[in-house]
Amino acid sequence: MLTRSGQEYLESLRDGRTVWLDGERVEDITRHPAFRNTAGSIARLYDLAHDSAHTRVLTRDGAHRAFAVPRGYEDLVARRRAYKVWAEASYGFLGRTPDYMAGGAAGFAAAPGVFTTDGFDGAANALAYHRRLADGDLYPTFTITNPQGARTPFDAKGGTAEDDPVVRVVAEKDGGIVVRGAKMIGTAAVFGNEVIVGTIEPLAPRDVERAVCFSIPVDTPGLSFISRVSYEGRARSVFDNPLSSRFDENDALLVCDDVFVPWESVLTYRNVDASFGMWWRTPAYVNFVHQAATRFWTKLEFLAGIAILLTKSNGTYELPPVTQAIGRLLGKVAQAKAFVLAAEASYEEVDGGRGGVMPGKDISFAQRIMAGELYPQAVQEIKLLAGGGVIQLPASGEDLLHPELGPLVSRYMRAPGQSSEGRIKLLKLAWDALGSEFASRHDQYERFYHGAPHVYLMQQAWEGDTASCEALAQACLDGYALGGEPEGTGPR
Repeated sequence: MLTRSGQEYLESLRDGRTVWLDGERVEDITRHPAFRNTAGSIARLYDLAHDSAHTRVLTRDGAHRAFAVPRGYEDLVARRRAYKVWAEASYGFLGRTPDYMAGGAAGFAAAPGVFTTDGFDGAANALAYHRRLADGDLYPTFTITNPQGARTPFDAKGGTAEDDPVVRVVAEKDGGIVVRGAKMIGTAAVFGNEVIVGTIEPLAPRDVERAVCFSIPVDTPGLSFISRVSYEGRARSVFDNPLSSRFDENDALLVCDDVFVPWESVLTYRNVDASFGMWWRTPAYVNFVHQAATRFWTKLEFLAGIAILLTKSNGTYELPPVTQAIGRLLGKVAQAKAFVLAAEASYEEVDGGRGGVMPGKDISFAQRIMAGELYPQAVQEIKLLAGGGVIQLPASGEDLLHPELGPLVSRYMRAPGQSSEGRIKLLKLAWDALGSEFASRHDQYERFYHGAPHVYLMQQAWEGDTASCEALAQACLDGYALGGEPEGTGPR
């Protein structure tokens, strides 16, 4: 068995899926100027796995390593090395690449018992979902967040259940269920082959109609995606917008208009605990973080590299304040790397070892806290190092080619040891990464990469090692009393 080639992936996208942008239905995302370059970038990831010098790192037994259930520490390291290859291919700017949800599916397969409930047994479906994705080398995407403003059912706010905009079950039929409603945020969903629809947030006991999770092909009748503005579509050229023109994974609102879902595609059904636990009581979430943390580390490496190139171009690299700023950035890179390695080293067994191993939970949850806070700090640091040069730029690369304007730009935009073209190219790259609309989206993206902080902060409190922290503080309290002599300090 071999992974798909990039061309085979692109052909799979020409399936009649319903994608809306700017009031028009997109007929073919592989050819549309708002999507085609990013689709091509994803296709190149498939080519790296299919037949390249990186194939052995990226695949195992004919499938991407993200689909494998790790059985020990060495498997976690091998999976991270595969994540790193794909992350470097987009400089960390494609977050929801196929390996992301592939790791989630492997998490389901590691603990299928979570899907077995009194009213519905989705364990076999979860295992089949994992096999289907791995065997077909499919691109799985997901939408697992309820629209803002609809956190509680509408009938609890004076409306009616019919007004509820959240995906919910509206009917049962022979062979399956009918669902209606919307989910956000479908990052990269328009580029996928299947989309899993569920809820990662806690649901109230009364939310049984919303407590459903399923995965269906992206071209399923009644399923549509309403895309946000395309930064790729607005890009002038790769020269002027080197990141947004190629790595805009897009975000879309998923809408189900009475979509029929076969029973074999349903993972959880009318069970609040299972719909929440499938992410948190399997390795799915920490597998997400493993991929995301590796990508985040890569992205910070890239941003630190931009800072180094900028300061060298500006002639400020050796100034003590600048050197210190570069040191702080490299410290942030090392911090991001340390979280990845620490999560692997603190691995935990799944289901007593029957489900293999997963990265350590407390380090994984802490990584998400760190990343959301650290990313805007790093961007701000680099903006200060960049100065005004990233603002005062020619409108486009066409200025360099103009017979009258080109010589002026070449004369006044160069730097010692660097041509005007090279300097403009660097500054445009920096602006695309730091200050463009594409960059602003990434700032918000990293802050909420795995959902709202109130969700993962609660998980940190529930799953973190509170016992050891509490015990250490209590030991100090137990070591002295009012009017008494303190006991010896240190380990007992």
